[in-house]
Amino acid sequence: MRAIDAGLIICHECHQLNRHEPELKRQFCSRCGGRIHERRPNSLARTWALLITAAILYIPANVLPIMTVNSFGKGAPDTIMSGVITLVDNGMLPIAIVVFVASILVPTFKLVGIGLLLYSVQRHQPMSARQRILMYRFIEWIGRWSMLDIFVIAILVAVVRFGSLASVEPGVGAVAFASVVILTMLAALTFDPRLIWDNTESDDDHE
Repeated sequence: MRAIDAGLIICHECHQLNRHEPELKRQFCSRCGGRIHERRPNSLARTWALLITAAILYIPANVLPIMTVNSFGKGAPDTIMSGVITLVDNGMLPIAIVVFVASILVPTFKLVGIGLLLYSVQRHQPMSARQRILMYRFIEWIGRWSMLDIFVIAILVAVVRFGSLASVEPGVGAVAFASVVILTMLAALTFDPRLIWDNTESDDDHE
């Protein structure tokens, strides 16, 4: 049984359960005073908008240079993939692995995962609620590691300063990638996971 079937609504701010009062146009949490809804308004539409924007920005994030590694006065701008190769060539294998996982694998999984989650909820695809909620929780979990490579680049810029011997400079692609990370994090936040359970019990997708 869902909480709404028992006449309860959860607050997204403090997670307090409140008695549903359908006669009220606006209802507020009894604990923190935050606005509460049966379901987040336009959750699917907002999540789709953020996801599509992130997918568009993912192209320049991978095409434009994300950093420039200068060694002995020589260096060229690198994209994410060429940057990974450059880091490997310069003996920075652990950092290269971190950048590859955080910059390629994690964003790609988040984009595809959120897209599949939205599609399965809207189109009532044969995917169990348990599978959907596990995917949603995993997307939330990996979201905290999405900015890891940006932090790595920031640290490299600050630490690798040996004059003309070696230096690392951030590129414009880092801005596009940071935007992708932020947008996918917001997409995961705007998606209402309660729609997963609604979808398994009714045909209403609560757009």
